[in-house]
Amino acid sequence: MSLMEAFNYKNGQLYCEDVPVAEIAAKYGTPVWIYSENKFLSEFKAIQDAFKETDPVICYSVKANSNLGVLKSMNTAGSSFDVVSGGELYRVEKAGADTTRVVFAGVGKTDDEIRYALKCKILMFNVESEAELDAISRIAAEMGVVGPVALRLNPDVDGKTHAKTTTGKKGNKFGMDIERHNELAAKVLKDPHLKLIGIHLHIGSPIMTVDPYAQAVAKAAEVINHLRSQGHEINWVNLGGGFGLSYRGSEAPPASEYAKVIVPAIKALGCRLALEPGRSIIGNACVLISEVIYTKREGGKLFYIQDGGMNDLVRPAMYDSFHKVWPVKFDGDLPKDFEAEIPGLQPADVVGPICESSDYFAKGRYLPEMNRGDLMCIFSAGAYGSTMSSTYNSRPRVAEILVNGSDVKVIRKRETYEEMIALEM
Repeated sequence: MSLMEAFNYKNGQLYCEDVPVAEIAAKYGTPVWIYSENKFLSEFKAIQDAFKETDPVICYSVKANSNLGVLKSMNTAGSSFDVVSGGELYRVEKAGADTTRVVFAGVGKTDDEIRYALKCKILMFNVESEAELDAISRIAAEMGVVGPVALRLNPDVDGKTHAKTTTGKKGNKFGMDIERHNELAAKVLKDPHLKLIGIHLHIGSPIMTVDPYAQAVAKAAEVINHLRSQGHEINWVNLGGGFGLSYRGSEAPPASEYAKVIVPAIKALGCRLALEPGRSIIGNACVLISEVIYTKREGGKLFYIQDGGMNDLVRPAMYDSFHKVWPVKFDGDLPKDFEAEIPGLQPADVVGPICESSDYFAKGRYLPEMNRGDLMCIFSAGAYGSTMSSTYNSRPRVAEILVNGSDVKVIRKRETYEEMIALEM
C-alpha cells in the first residue's frame, strides 16, 4: 500500500483509508495524529517477505513510535521488538509481546534496566561497551542466570545520513571498535555468566542506498568467520534498522533491494538474521492534521500559522527534515514535486504557535490559498513524531487515532491541562 493509497483524495477531501480526515478532526480536534493501520502492516509484511529466506526476527524499533495501539497491532502481525530503555520494554510487555524475542539496545543501560531485561528473558543485549559487559555479567551472577549478548561493533561505515543520526562511523558514541572484536569475544567466553550469541552492526538512519549495508554485512562476515575459527559459536547477525523512507516520493529503495545485498551473505554464513526497522514501517503510515489559526503577510512573506507546533513534530526543527504539506480540502491534481515552484500558487511558510523561530513545518512552499479554519496535513509524520512530542510551552499532547478501513479508534486521548500537571508538586 503506497502513501497516497493510505491517504488519498476523493471528491476534494483527504481520506485516511475509508474515512474523511476532516470528520476525524471535527470529532477529536486538532492537532491530531491519524494512523493508517493497513499501511504500517503492509510495510512490515514487505520486510518479512523480503528477508524470509533467512528466517529473520523482525524487531520493530519501538523508539520510532511507541504507542501501545501500534505495538499491539504489530505484535498481532508477528513482529518482535527492539527496545532502548526499560520503559520501552515495559510497553512491549504490556502490548502482550513475547519478550524472549526482544532485542535490547542503547549505550546507557542502567542496572535496573539490565535486571528487568534478564527477568524478561530477552533474546539478546546489543552490548555497546566493555563496561556494559561487566555490568551484565555482575547482575546475571546476582540473579543466577546467563546474559545473552551480541557485541555491537562499529564497522566505520558511512551511511551518508544526517550528522545527528549517523551511528556506524568511528567517533560515534555507539558501539565498540570492530578491531577489538577478538579480545571482547574472548572476555565473554571466559565468563560463565555471559553467552556470546551474535554481533550487531547498525550504521545510521535513514540509509537511502544499499551500498552501506553491503559494506556492513561484508565486515560482519569477516568478524564471524574469524570468531568461529577461535571456537566461538556465533549464530546471529543483527544489522539494526535504518532502512530509508520516501518522504518526497520514491527516493528510498524498497525492502527487497536491501535484501538483495543482505540475504545472500547471511545464508552463506548460516546465521539467523535480526533486523530493527522502525521508520520505514511507521513513517508514511501517519499524518499530523492541524488547523490554520491566522494568515499573515510581513516582510514580503506569507505565513500560515496553524495550531500544530514543534512540540508535536520536532523533526523539521531538529533535523531540517522535509515533510509534504498540503490542504486537507483540495480539488485537483496533487503536485509531483512538493518543493518546486507551482504556477498560480504563492510560496508560504507553514509555522506553529511555539515561541521559537525554529517552529516551522515548511518554508517557501508553494501552496493553495488557505484561510482561518482550514485544515493542513503534514504527511509522513509517523516516525519520531508523537514519540518525540513534548509539552513545551505547556501545550498538552494531542490525540492519536488509528484507522482500519472505516473503523476509527482512539489509541491515545488528548491530554488535558490537569493531566499535564498531575505529577507536579
